[in-house]
Amino acid sequence: MTANYTFVNERLAQHYGIPNIHGNHFRRVTWPDDRRAGILGQASILTLTSYANRTSIVTRGKWVLENLLGTPAPPPPADVPPLKAREEGSPPTSLRARMEIHRKNPVCATCHRMMDPLGFALENFDGTGRWRTTEDTGIPGEVGPAIDPSGVAPDGSKFEGATGLRQILVSRQDEFVGTVIEKLLTYAVGRRLDASDMPMVRRIQREAAAHESRWSAVILGIVNSGPFQTRRVGS
Repeated sequence: MTANYTFVNERLAQHYGIPNIHGNHFRRVTWPDDRRAGILGQASILTLTSYANRTSIVTRGKWVLENLLGTPAPPPPADVPPLKAREEGSPPTSLRARMEIHRKNPVCATCHRMMDPLGFALENFDGTGRWRTTEDTGIPGEVGPAIDPSGVAPDGSKFEGATGLRQILVSRQDEFVGTVIEKLLTYAVGRRLDASDMPMVRRIQREAAAHESRWSAVILGIVNSGPFQTRRVGS
């Protein structure tokens, strides 16, 4: 979550705007600041949680809730009206302003109140994870509205951009580590976890905490766990 480095080759370095990287082989580089620290700044995840032509506040917020905090958002109600598009000839309207109109619908407000602030925190990254300070309008040469990445967490605390969101996630380390263990154990055993697996998840988390919750400690805990060693292999 807070790693100040990544691994890039020349092509990926150009995408990230990192100078003086040449060749196809990957090498470790240190970020000059913390705006891309950890997984929140990875272009792979930022692209995965975007549409083909723009970012998605909702998809990114939902991804953070489900995959980092283990708090799935409730399913959307039926017949949700689409986000109002910009009318032809009208001046650019920020995505935040359009989302605020969308949230005025009481049916939509409950879920969006949880997801939107998390998604807005990542708006400085465009649909492929490149850094930006203004929104894309889709019209060449046109400058979009300035991006406001501020938000308010469900507990009422205010934060600013990916850096602020990262600090909140780090402060909720138990939820984050527990969610990672659940996801990884699910992958390792090839099935959904149920209530009988939760004591093992908690045990792996406790044992990993004694080793600073390192990846190696988590993976060893999973490999040595009962669910992994007694898993069934399909015929």
